[in-house]
Amino acid sequence: MALLGERPGKTAGSGAGTGPPARSPAAGADGSGGTGRCTGPRERRRTPGPLPGLALACCGTAAAWTVHRLLPGVPMLTAAVVLGVVAAHLPGTGRLSGGPGRPGLSLAGKRLMRIGVVLLGLELSLGDVLGLGWATFAMVPAVVAATFAGTLWLGRRLGLPGDQPLLVATGYSICGASAIGAVGEARGSDERDAAASVALVTLCGTLAVVVLPLLHHPLGLDDTGFGRWVGAGVHDVGQVVAAARTAGPEALGEAVLVKLVRVLLLAPLVAAVAVAAARRGRRRDAEGRGPAAGARTRRPPLVPLFVAGFLAAVAVRTAGLLPAGALAATATVREFVLATALFGLGSAVHLPSLARTGRRLALLGALSWAVVAGVSYAGVLLTT
Repeated sequence: MALLGERPGKTAGSGAGTGPPARSPAAGADGSGGTGRCTGPRERRRTPGPLPGLALACCGTAAAWTVHRLLPGVPMLTAAVVLGVVAAHLPGTGRLSGGPGRPGLSLAGKRLMRIGVVLLGLELSLGDVLGLGWATFAMVPAVVAATFAGTLWLGRRLGLPGDQPLLVATGYSICGASAIGAVGEARGSDERDAAASVALVTLCGTLAVVVLPLLHHPLGLDDTGFGRWVGAGVHDVGQVVAAARTAGPEALGEAVLVKLVRVLLLAPLVAAVAVAAARRGRRRDAEGRGPAAGARTRRPPLVPLFVAGFLAAVAVRTAGLLPAGALAATATVREFVLATALFGLGSAVHLPSLARTGRRLALLGALSWAVVAGVSYAGVLLTT
């Protein structure tokens, strides 16, 4: 599939990715090794800053908002990812996104993603979550665990490279592209692994918006059961809303609550990934496979700051410290921040490489989709 892919190979000393080989800092303007040219202070000052890429990301976000306004069935976040991929391959914006715009787009895909995840916590109230009842509350973590473990196992069996199995498992089991960005940031994943995983999860989540409403009545689900199935089985929050609202307000309310319980599980998962990454770094140092002596190393914190911010936002919402108007405003800001971040991630997708190597990742997406839909459907039947 043209939108999905793996890294075609690894280059020495770097995490290889799906895009074209990156030039070294010492490379000349023609892409050569730069052996006949030295880089002085004046040349270093020409290094592009983040502004061109951030400006492009903001324009892409405005375009995604326009698409959503014209086609309400298309979630803004989904449109942002797709537009990011498109922008990376158009003649003018493609040169910008792969050259002077890359620092700003990478900044958007990482830093703005953290802010969006923190703001996502303001959607969660523990009172609303507990109101689902103990059976549904227990069902959601079981579905998340089964989907995560099953997808991770399938990804490794299929031989996917890098962190792609972990990132896809995270996106399918919790909250789509936002979860992929959060876990990728905590683990220090290659940007192109994250971009390929986001493309896969976005594509399958978009298909779910179309397919699941068609199965509402054939599967014998009432509106409540359908809403819970959508909330437990669809990846992104915007996609959940788009799919569930086809069955009316009752289904929509149930879907959003179940989905937010899944979002709540993002914090412990990211913390666990960060702890594992820190332990891996210490083990590599102990085995003498870490950085050379005297080199400065940056290990991930045990609990990333944005995860602590997410939990603090949940506490603020639960305590009722913000009025309804402020919550509505922050929800709007969150959508725009996440859309900008996802545009940045989408712009890192390199279609020619993905078209050559994306079959295994596409197969993982289809199998994982079947896993999450089947497990969540069984969970709904057992709890309603």
